[in-house]
Amino acid sequence: MKLLCKEWNEIGQDGVDWSGFSYDNTGAVGASSWRHVKFVEQAPVPGVGGNAPGQASWTFSSDVCKHCENAGCLEACPTGSIVRTEFGSVFIQPDVCNGCGYCVASCPFGVVERNKEDGRAFKCTFCYDRQKVGLQPACAKACPTESIKFGEIEELRNGAQRRLEELHRRGMEDATIYDPVDTSVGGTHAMFIVRGDPRTYNLPPAPEVPTVYLKKAWSASALAAGLLLGGTLLAFLSTEGKEMTDPTLIPEFDGLGEQREQRLDEIRRQAEKRAFDAVSSRPSAAPFPQATPENGYYGIPLLKEPPWTWEIPLYFFVGGARGPLR
Repeated sequence: MKLLCKEWNEIGQDGVDWSGFSYDNTGAVGASSWRHVKFVEQAPVPGVGGNAPGQASWTFSSDVCKHCENAGCLEACPTGSIVRTEFGSVFIQPDVCNGCGYCVASCPFGVVERNKEDGRAFKCTFCYDRQKVGLQPACAKACPTESIKFGEIEELRNGAQRRLEELHRRGMEDATIYDPVDTSVGGTHAMFIVRGDPRTYNLPPAPEVPTVYLKKAWSASALAAGLLLGGTLLAFLSTEGKEMTDPTLIPEFDGLGEQREQRLDEIRRQAEKRAFDAVSSRPSAAPFPQATPENGYYGIPLLKEPPWTWEIPLYFFVGGARGPLR
């Protein structure tokens, strides 16, 4: 099934390296694995076979994009690359995708992945090109045991319910149908019959579309903005009418503060005395040089000429005169 999916959609190979995780080398669905067969192993129980009613030692699970009724990837796509087809599937248009990756973070099943080479997002197309000409998806066509079934969604749900009743008659009481219709996802177009906890098959028990949390996010933002505005108004109102000379607003100096003030006064007096002595001892015939572009300010050479030439005032005048004309 995986190979025929790759062959029909012309997807490159992957999973050729030994991962060490049982017989599963691709690990999960992704940009180059649109159909992934999981090999789920359980702890062996002595005397119990592989598909015994009371204990499932190992099972296969063919994972794929769920094509959610309320698709998080579709709601998050900013370019309109992800669309809902006439068959109910969710399709990514590769020529429109800009590789932003919002759909990757918004998928509650971790299906969408960006291609490492060009950055665009890819996933199962539900063989949209085959369905348009009346053909089944490649995976359903190639499955030799017909464990992958394709058809109308209500017919598939009824068939899954009959299959579940049969499994229960055989003693497999832990068999369930995974179809999260009671969540914000609103159901999926790919359902699964699994044994035991769905999380064992990497299926979240209660998947949620991220956009359902937008209401809480906006409410929290509005509350924070209101508290900030209220605190700002309270700060202004609490100081209104108070002068800076108000003794309640001026901190009292302690002993250390008085010592610092005395030290500053002493430093100021010494600086004034040195300046006065320097001016008094200077010959009257040698006045301070005038500040010019040649000798700089107080005899210190300039590194560059002053920028305030006649062009600068003219620039501001013309710009200011032009503003009211717009």
